[in-house]
Amino acid sequence: MAGRTKMNAADELETAYEYCESVTKFHAKSFYFAAKFLPKHKQKAVYTIYAFCRHIDDEIDEIGAGNETDAILTVEKWKEKLEEIFEGKQQKVKSKSETKAQSSKTKNQNLVLTAWQDLLKNYKIPQNLPLELMEGVLMDTRIKRYETFDELYIYCYRVASTVGLMSSEILGYSDKIALEYAEALGIAMQLTNILRDVKEDAAMGRIYLPQEDLRKFGIAEEQIFAGKFDDKFARMMKFQIERAGNYYAKGEKGIAFLEKDSRFTVLLASKIYSKILDEIEKQNYNVFNRRAHTSKRQKFLAIPKIWLTARKL
Repeated sequence: MAGRTKMNAADELETAYEYCESVTKFHAKSFYFAAKFLPKHKQKAVYTIYAFCRHIDDEIDEIGAGNETDAILTVEKWKEKLEEIFEGKQQKVKSKSETKAQSSKTKNQNLVLTAWQDLLKNYKIPQNLPLELMEGVLMDTRIKRYETFDELYIYCYRVASTVGLMSSEILGYSDKIALEYAEALGIAMQLTNILRDVKEDAAMGRIYLPQEDLRKFGIAEEQIFAGKFDDKFARMMKFQIERAGNYYAKGEKGIAFLEKDSRFTVLLASKIYSKILDEIEKQNYNVFNRRAHTSKRQKFLAIPKIWLTARKL
């Protein structure tokens, strides 16, 4: 009987990891593509990190902007579950009366938490990092403008750099300076998201571009909401892309400090994601007409050169 219980637990854990991988594959195609080059045990762990982040982000998005009270309650529930996991407690999300949709959500939450529980047995993820990420997700419920880049940096750190810092504990590193570079790479990737999604964010009433930068280039918010492209907007986007590029350059300096079997994946992820900025440039910085992205063909064609570069690190 004991052997059967053990087998059931093993099956449940494997199902949990498979679910986390499916979430990553569906929602983060570039990240998933790069992560497939990691050793299997590292793949499973980084998929778990991503699935956890995605679940929280999606649940807050479902609540909607402006409903900060419900968002805080949701985050508090996740914090409670996370605290139990870090304390090594066995826990499940239980509810006596759930709709079919709620039951499915609860089941998926449990799968993510099961994988996280196992993750913490093998990797030392600082507890403050997922908590910081939750604070970042909450910012979207109450903040729709950022006055300065310094303010935006805090947001980018919380929603993106924290993911890189958690992943660094899985990827492995020889010197803690690698964490400083991981933070920079997270900033670069989130800035890329912001520049790619100017039109989509504006449709939700959000402008992440720092207000100080809009004023510097003579761009009114109404222009962004109207999707009006002109030379001023192009110059502003060029400035933003150069800033993001600097963070990519800094972030990539840390790859040499990672374990050898992680270097190619991180360099590939960085190069693939930064190519989105190249695509924006090819569109003459007009992000209103078409959402910039990289194709599967571009990703595959990039592999040989990046592989050789990674081997030299």
